[in-house]
Amino acid sequence: MLPPRILRRLVLAPMVLVVTVFVVVTLPLWLLVVTLASLRLPPPQRRGTRLVWFGVAWLVLECGALLACLGLWVASGFGGRLRRDQYEARHYALIRWFLSKVYGVAERVFRLTVEINEPVPTTGELAARLTRPVIVLARHAGPGDSFLLVYHLLALYRRKPRIVMKAALQYDPSLDVLINRLPNAFVPRRVAESGVIDEITRLAATMDDDDALVIFPEGGNFTPRRRLLAIRRLEQKGLAREASRARGMDHLLPPRPGGAIAAIEACPSADVIFVAHTGLDDLITISDVWRRLPVAARITAQWWRVPAAEIPREHEARVRWLYDQWESIDAWIEERKMTLTDP
Repeated sequence: MLPPRILRRLVLAPMVLVVTVFVVVTLPLWLLVVTLASLRLPPPQRRGTRLVWFGVAWLVLECGALLACLGLWVASGFGGRLRRDQYEARHYALIRWFLSKVYGVAERVFRLTVEINEPVPTTGELAARLTRPVIVLARHAGPGDSFLLVYHLLALYRRKPRIVMKAALQYDPSLDVLINRLPNAFVPRRVAESGVIDEITRLAATMDDDDALVIFPEGGNFTPRRRLLAIRRLEQKGLAREASRARGMDHLLPPRPGGAIAAIEACPSADVIFVAHTGLDDLITISDVWRRLPVAARITAQWWRVPAAEIPREHEARVRWLYDQWESIDAWIEERKMTLTDP
């Protein structure tokens, strides 16, 4: 059970500062431990020291973000003016700074490269990029994909992302403070699907022209077991057509249309952007990251925009349309994997 907010502020946030100081002081010991632990792995797989360096950098940046949040809280009259636009802009700038630094560390430590393939925009699409809100529907797989997506929305496309996240992420103090001060939502793990849809509707209904609502229609990271369970749930609900289409997708969980359709209905002027990506999606567990993280991490992404006027109007047509787009993402991933394995 998640502790009350006041307890998280008074205990978890200061604990990050204490843990960071402890880890920095004892860093040589941590490096020695992970080096010894990595000796059982083949030489190309010995990357424990990189994970430690990244973890230390993350902790230091967390401390910086928390201290900046404290400064903004004091400057806003001890929280009295935090909801004003100027402080919202400052918090988005702080998230942009934090994620840009994390991204920079990942580039150096993991040799991370991200290639984004996007359609060449027409004149009308260029004009629409920041003149109407967007709903971003992305696959969910691999470590850190949501962070990378939010980073690019902020840094590259100058959007203000809104996202519905698991409540357990509030154990991370910087996420807890920053995200709760902006139009986002945390939902408990066992909340009914209707509760998630209500939060999505709330966020979508109040979007401005430069906002981007981020939704992961699969509901969680892809694993083969989750895929089979999702197909079984569709069959149990009598959704034979959807189950059949889900069996034809090897790399994705079937999309749950409720949240995406609720967002479209709550903000009918929004364009929809679909995001496919691959590269680290085979790293499912912590063990996978420890044993199989590549020496040079490379992520390839592809996105395309569907204007609001081209989105189907009827509910059943929207469900079929969403599955059509998901099948396109699955085919794109298969093509990318075939390209990488073709000698």
